[in-house]
Amino acid sequence: MSQSRDAAMTSKAWPFEEARRVLKRYEKAPPEKGYVLFETGYGPSGLPHIGTFGEVARTSMVMRAFQEISDIPTRLICFSDDLDGMRKVPGNVPNPESLAEHLQRPLTSVPDPFGTHESFGHHNNAMLRRFLDTFGFEYEFISATEFYNTGKFDEILLRATQKYDEIMQVMLKSLREERRQTYSIFLPIHPDTGRVMYVPVKHVNAADGTITFDDDDGTEMTLPVTGGNVKLQWKPDFGARWAALGVDFEMYGKDHSTNTPIYDKICRILGHRPPEHFTYELFLDENGQKISKTSGNGVSIDEWLTYASTQSLSYFMYLKPKTAKRMYFDVIPKAVDEYHQQLRAFPGQDIVQQLNNPVWHIHGGNVPTSDMVVPFSMLLNLASVSGAEDKSQLWGFIQRYAPDTNAENNPDMDAAVGHALRYYADFVKPQKVYRAPTDLEREALTDLRDQLSAWEGPTDDEALQSVVYACGRERFDPMRAWFTALYEVLLGASQGPRFGGFIALYGVAETVALIDAALSGKLVDNS
Repeated sequence: MSQSRDAAMTSKAWPFEEARRVLKRYEKAPPEKGYVLFETGYGPSGLPHIGTFGEVARTSMVMRAFQEISDIPTRLICFSDDLDGMRKVPGNVPNPESLAEHLQRPLTSVPDPFGTHESFGHHNNAMLRRFLDTFGFEYEFISATEFYNTGKFDEILLRATQKYDEIMQVMLKSLREERRQTYSIFLPIHPDTGRVMYVPVKHVNAADGTITFDDDDGTEMTLPVTGGNVKLQWKPDFGARWAALGVDFEMYGKDHSTNTPIYDKICRILGHRPPEHFTYELFLDENGQKISKTSGNGVSIDEWLTYASTQSLSYFMYLKPKTAKRMYFDVIPKAVDEYHQQLRAFPGQDIVQQLNNPVWHIHGGNVPTSDMVVPFSMLLNLASVSGAEDKSQLWGFIQRYAPDTNAENNPDMDAAVGHALRYYADFVKPQKVYRAPTDLEREALTDLRDQLSAWEGPTDDEALQSVVYACGRERFDPMRAWFTALYEVLLGASQGPRFGGFIALYGVAETVALIDAALSGKLVDNS
């Protein structure tokens, strides 16, 4: 066993812990199908949101970890439940009123309100695939419509007719009394209207694989369960899909967790071993509400990528999946800077530390080198005080601070400069509020201004930080009050960068002019 595989077998990183559970399934014999199957499901009832991406990202991390500890081949399937009937019209689409007449029709039979695809389901599937392709995921896409219509699900559906009473017994225990009266695991798709029908099933014929029910007008109808004429209710569909595909691992949000025993029992009844599961906490918007596809709250994938890199989003997804996280724009700068901190730490770590480092899981062990010579948060402060509106202005400061840096050799840095300008304009600038210094703060600022005016030492982060610290040490207790004053008086923000580093980047003379502007009241007057 290699040193890397040996370390991976004991790593406490959560993807390795999950990967070892999957490997344990096959400690006695390899999978008959010849590979280990990781699956992630998606309901295309609305535009894909960032939580959907997170599910694929995290599943990919577990699959990469599995590949490190095992030579068994792997597959990752992204399954879209696009045969599901549209239960309500999403609010975040063009002309939503035009979709009202298509309620209960499968999403792949609902016209695309965006006018770009064959159906609303096809549009949302294409959006999901574009997002996943942007991040370079290796996955296979399966459409439920195609899965049902082409007969790939027929064997399991016929088995479900044979095991109907047993599956119904599992489901009925989980339902309220009034729901039990009309419930069936099978939902016929009306041959004329194309609508998914929530009707009682009068008879299930396992011998010929059909169901009998009454149409809305009372006419008795019989349909085969095969060939896309019928779909399963979503809970039985979960377990049946696991059985049909032979899924070994699937993760989902904690809102599914109470249903896990149901999914597992149905999978077993249909003759297959349930997969390993991983339940993650939900993503919340700025108000603490669950992110929803149909309401479009929270941050979209496109929005995140307007302000930061794909890798920073993957980093955010890696962190504490068992903890609920606010997913709003204010988490982006911290994610960017922490990701690059981990990149810089990686080369100096031993193999155990590297396997516990989020960047190993983001990059599958092929970890790049960070070219971010200036933190993202510092770029935001620089944009703030300089009033920069284009990349060349920020690059002027960066190249004086780090002369060997340029856009061509530091592409991540260059991209971050563009991201920072957009983030500053949209989120920082509208919130900036400068305040006048107190008498004690004015005294300390004047001291700092005088020391910087006379400064003849190196333009060095640490040396300048010592000057900043000295000006506050005798005046402020705790010292945090001094740094808060610097941020609020000079930057118009409640928090900010290590100030010595800021001076080194912005310039000593420029910082003196900034302090003069604050002391004279110009910053407050112009805010």
